[in-house]
Amino acid sequence: MKALCWQGVNSLGVETVPDPAIQNAEDIVLKVSLSTVCGSDLHLISGYIPFMESGDVIGHEFMGEVVEVGAGVRNHRVGDRVVVCSFISCGRCWYCERGMTSLCDNSNTNPGITQLMWGADPGAVFGYSHAMGGFRGSHAEYVRVPFADYTAFTVPEGVDDQSALFASDSVPTGWMGADLGGVRPGDTVAVWGCGAVGQMAARAAQLLGAERVVVIDRFEYRLSQARRLFDVDTLDYTATDVGAELREMTGGRGPDVCIEAVGLEAHSPGPQYWYDQVKQQLRMQTDRPVAVREAIHACRKGGSVFVLGVFSGVVDKFPLGAVMNKGLTLRSAQQHGHRYIPMLLDRMAQGELTTSHLATHVMPLDRGAEGYDLFKNKEDDCVRAVFQPGG
Repeated sequence: MKALCWQGVNSLGVETVPDPAIQNAEDIVLKVSLSTVCGSDLHLISGYIPFMESGDVIGHEFMGEVVEVGAGVRNHRVGDRVVVCSFISCGRCWYCERGMTSLCDNSNTNPGITQLMWGADPGAVFGYSHAMGGFRGSHAEYVRVPFADYTAFTVPEGVDDQSALFASDSVPTGWMGADLGGVRPGDTVAVWGCGAVGQMAARAAQLLGAERVVVIDRFEYRLSQARRLFDVDTLDYTATDVGAELREMTGGRGPDVCIEAVGLEAHSPGPQYWYDQVKQQLRMQTDRPVAVREAIHACRKGGSVFVLGVFSGVVDKFPLGAVMNKGLTLRSAQQHGHRYIPMLLDRMAQGELTTSHLATHVMPLDRGAEGYDLFKNKEDDCVRAVFQPGG
């Protein structure tokens, strides 16, 4: 079968790889209908996640049709249309039973790497390096899905493929940021980043009762999309003092909840960006925490900061004093999608959640490298490139 593979830093190509097969009784094999790029994939492509091997199939956000089921699968049949959570979770370990499914004890087949890096091993992710299990990714014609009864979800009849696709990762990630960030009715919420995850975090905050939502980015095409579809306030951080603007909007206090949806390659127009960039390139730190710092400083006293962006290791100049002395609640997680996806699909079916607009560039899988270039370099107003393996 054809698959989009990591061939080295900043190098992708479509290769022929072996077809997947049932390996365990709880597996299904999925014929991929749609698969999309994600901002966290860029960290793999740029070489910031050092556990990739040439020929690894990338991609983790996808949906499609079941074509084969293992003997132990109960919830899915051949022909079912399903969306698959980007995290692979068993559904029965201590963490899965408590809804912390991205921390699954049983899915990561290479736990030693992350135990050394972070002191524990999170769950596995499709197509996201050998540190996260080494599973083949979704930019392929077919994918093996382990623990399918728990990791794959039937798409309701009223939800089209392009909308359902984003229930795999972007929508549950954004919803988790608002939910675990503690958004309550009447809150002012600020979201750093206006890509797919940032937009979904903003919409989730609205649906959870936020009175005002402010989204921060530098690309007008993304900001205008969020304004048009969700009627949020927006700030271009290259054109204004974000902290001052947020204080002005909130009577001098700052937002109640701040959600960082940018990650380890954050950008800033100020000197702190160049400081972080140099230290990252010299491997004196692994990540650039510019947006996290700004969110912590902007948040009101006693407020909540939730870090949604992907970070891999260590950062410098982390404002721990501000966290402590302002009495902030600081939380983070990889997405616990399994607890949210059924509810989110229902909201899509009811018209409460709009997602198909995120797919600005739909193309065949053969053009996968081009799609990632458009996405990475923010060309042609690309919010997300979506691949059709059969196209």
